[in-house]
Amino acid sequence: MSHTAHIPSHRKPRRSASKLALRAGVAGGVLGTIAVAGAAGPANAEPVTETIEMPTLNADLSADLSSAVAASAEATQQVALDQELQAQEDAAATKAAKEAKTAKAEAERKAEAEEAQRKAEAKAKAEAAERASRSSERTTLSASGGDSDEDGGGSSYDSGQATGSAAAIVAFARAQVGDAYVMGSTGPNSWDCSGLVQAAYRQAGVDLPRVSGDQSSRGTSVSLDDLQPGDILYWGSRSNSYHVAIYVGGGNFVGAQNPGTGVVERSLDYDMPSGAVRVL
Repeated sequence: MSHTAHIPSHRKPRRSASKLALRAGVAGGVLGTIAVAGAAGPANAEPVTETIEMPTLNADLSADLSSAVAASAEATQQVALDQELQAQEDAAATKAAKEAKTAKAEAERKAEAEEAQRKAEAKAKAEAAERASRSSERTTLSASGGDSDEDGGGSSYDSGQATGSAAAIVAFARAQVGDAYVMGSTGPNSWDCSGLVQAAYRQAGVDLPRVSGDQSSRGTSVSLDDLQPGDILYWGSRSNSYHVAIYVGGGNFVGAQNPGTGVVERSLDYDMPSGAVRVL
């Protein structure tokens, strides 16, 4: 038998190994060298060798994979940048809306304050004009001692015989018409009923108690048919009255009525009193 007779049987596994290596994807252009010696033959027989070049994986595939990875990373980074930009835009829009709302509220508050101030100034001017008119009327009243046309039932005031003290009380009371009613207030721009009466009598040098029940208990009780200017009118019982005012002649009285009307001059028919007392 020839010394090369066993070579085919050795080559067949080598080819199978080459195929297995190829199927496993051996890459990088590695050169495989397989040396096979004959299993039989003379000792001096030369070994048979075979060199097989293994296939190299496509380099373009590796480049494409790298490009795909780089593109994916770039896309991810761009998405993150877009989200951050959107968040900044949303925050800026929210801040702008909040500032606009605050500015609008401030503008409305300022406008309301200016309107309130304008109304207050107009009211102050009107009150000043009214007070000036009442002051002029008071001066005329004091100088003339009353007008006989304002007949209030034959009283001394109505017939022009009012004393200086009664005239001072009436003039002061009328000068406060238009002032506000505030419970517990004693002037100079707001009053309650007994606070006004007390202040008016102080103009005549008479010191009255502070509350209506005590004021109506002073002096002498008089009939409503025989009133004189300066008399104190009361509502309720004399010892426990709940409201007082000042009779000013002509069938009228001046009193700090309530928060809705303030200090007013009204006819007795507007709210008929329960009785009256004369302190002067």
